[in-house]
Amino acid sequence: MEDHLNKQSLEVGCQGARPGEPPDPCVVVIFGATGDLAHTELIPSLYALACQGLLPRSFAIVGSARREWDDDTFREKMKQAVKQELNSYTDEAWQTFASRLFYVQVDIQDEPSGAYRTLKEKIRETRDQFDIPDNVLFHFSTAPSLYGTIVEKLDAASLLKQDDGWRRVVIEKPFGQDEESARRLDRELRCVLDEEQVYRVDHYLGKETVQNMLVFRFANPGFEPIWNRNYIDHVQITAAENAGIGTRAGFYEQTGVVRDMVQNHLLQLLCMTAIEPPVCYDAESLRTETAQVLQAIRPVDVKNDAILGQYDKGEIEGEPVRGYRDEDGVEENSDTPTFVALKLNVDNWRWAGVPFYLRTGKRMNRKVSEVTIQFKPTPHLMFPTEQEGERMKNVLTFRLQPNEGIIYTFLAKQPGADIHLEPVRMNFQYDQAFEIDEPPSAYQWLLLDAMQGDQTLFPRSDWILKAWSIVDPIVKEWESEPWLDLPNYAAGSWGPTEADELLRRDGREWKIL
Repeated sequence: MEDHLNKQSLEVGCQGARPGEPPDPCVVVIFGATGDLAHTELIPSLYALACQGLLPRSFAIVGSARREWDDDTFREKMKQAVKQELNSYTDEAWQTFASRLFYVQVDIQDEPSGAYRTLKEKIRETRDQFDIPDNVLFHFSTAPSLYGTIVEKLDAASLLKQDDGWRRVVIEKPFGQDEESARRLDRELRCVLDEEQVYRVDHYLGKETVQNMLVFRFANPGFEPIWNRNYIDHVQITAAENAGIGTRAGFYEQTGVVRDMVQNHLLQLLCMTAIEPPVCYDAESLRTETAQVLQAIRPVDVKNDAILGQYDKGEIEGEPVRGYRDEDGVEENSDTPTFVALKLNVDNWRWAGVPFYLRTGKRMNRKVSEVTIQFKPTPHLMFPTEQEGERMKNVLTFRLQPNEGIIYTFLAKQPGADIHLEPVRMNFQYDQAFEIDEPPSAYQWLLLDAMQGDQTLFPRSDWILKAWSIVDPIVKEWESEPWLDLPNYAAGSWGPTEADELLRRDGREWKIL
């Protein structure tokens, strides 16, 4: 199996793959293996890692969920998922990879002596079959309310003992619903697990462009000296989606956009932008510096610096779409926000006076996620020009999706007898520069890191709790006394007009996407 997969990795090309030895041989156990995340991310990512020769030579994957599947059913379902998600799929590679896939029916609420005992036996069988040491990575792809229960049951079934190997737990967001529940969940986990065993996923941190933000700034001496309040006017962070809530009404009605996106993804992007130079690129240094950024964020002036919204009916790519309140499962008069724009201030020496504008929403004009650094204009422009405003400023954009890359906009002279300035762009696209037909997904690196025991790209508990303390006042004030009439923006737009005013009152405007 390994020889074939390694051969295929050379054929499909693995530029960008991380060097080094594969992780320790282990068994990967996925709770919620019949769900969307396993289909779209987890199994395709593990398959891609295997094809690149980045998985250990001895490994097995055990899926578990309540459905009455067997090994063959699980393998067939995952085969269809991988074929749909990856262009690099081949029948030959899949046959060898699928031989390491197994399934156990587990009701999470069952007693440790029941389904968990069956799971324990399956892990033992796969270890014996493939000569795998006693190393197990558990991935929780379930409802967040079940995380504490799963850990408790695993512990009672003696599945978390590290007598002869290691146990690690990967937990998907959201980690709690507010600071109080996050602290409660953290206590439940820490009763059984050490911090070094817990891997809290924020998949944005696994994106190549997010990691390239650090490389761009700290590996290139031309930018770090100007990465401060003396040269940067403001920062914009946008994560726009043109999709609605789909079938997730039950989740979204309880969560809303602030909990779903700001508490994790957008604050992580802010931290990666504003971070002080870490001592080195390791878990302790990077996570300590990102936590310091959150500590420096000034409490939000909720009524003035937080704009919430909810989408109404409109058009996306020429097709009519429903408003949020018309979606299946949504209350008729729901006040759940689907859009938020925030102005945040980082009160430290580097960023004092530099506003960070964040926005994210559903049913916006198009799907795009990017971080934009707006540099200050020159104090005196010697060249004659009739143009003013944003077109005459230097802009650096880190684009996460689509077309991951880095874009730098600057001024140049247009060919001709006169001095006529025009903004031009230098565009680095990840896939083109490194000749990769299928850029690796964020989950590939996150799963690999978890198997290697590298927590660099996983938030620490203190970061999670501080992030909740920043967004909790926004959520609580809105839920106690909503101050806007909803819905207030049409599907297919860039959000409510109040979001434009948030920047306009500071003499700025959102970057045209």
